[in-house]
Amino acid sequence: MSETPKASRWALWLPLIVFAGFVVLVMFGLYRPASRDVHSAMIGKPLPEFALPAASPDRPGLARADMLGGKPRLLNVFASWCVPCAAESQELEKIRAAGVEVDGVAIRDTQADLQMFLARNGNPYARIGADPVSKIQFDIGSSGVPESFVIDAKGVIRYQHIGVIMPDQVPMILAKLKEAEQ
Repeated sequence: MSETPKASRWALWLPLIVFAGFVVLVMFGLYRPASRDVHSAMIGKPLPEFALPAASPDRPGLARADMLGGKPRLLNVFASWCVPCAAESQELEKIRAAGVEVDGVAIRDTQADLQMFLARNGNPYARIGADPVSKIQFDIGSSGVPESFVIDAKGVIRYQHIGVIMPDQVPMILAKLKEAEQ
């Protein structure tokens, strides 16, 4: 009979021990979070062949051939329905003002919605290609919007920036573009 009370005592404490172990694991994860860096498989690889029609009547469409020669450029994947994309517009304008050609890929968008977005937030783009089914977006390794890619003069992806370009990140993006000149 002495075995039964001992076993039942452990049964009472077992949920508390399991819960304490879970709390320890969560606390460990909070103090040592996983890396947030995403390493794209497309870095160092050439852009795939593509030719997108114009997404806006005042800008030409975008093709891989447009990305070849000259200086490195920034390729920005965005959408009019993307709230963070609107927040990023000012930073893209700063990059354009620094002498960088910024090209856009508008995904799953209508021309009317895109025109309203550009009128409201500015238009830093030299070219804007329409990607209605996100084919090019996925082909270049983008999984969301906004995302930006530094493309060198040979059409090779040199850097991928996931998410909104924040004001303090503009110098780093410009440095990545400078690095891509070599």
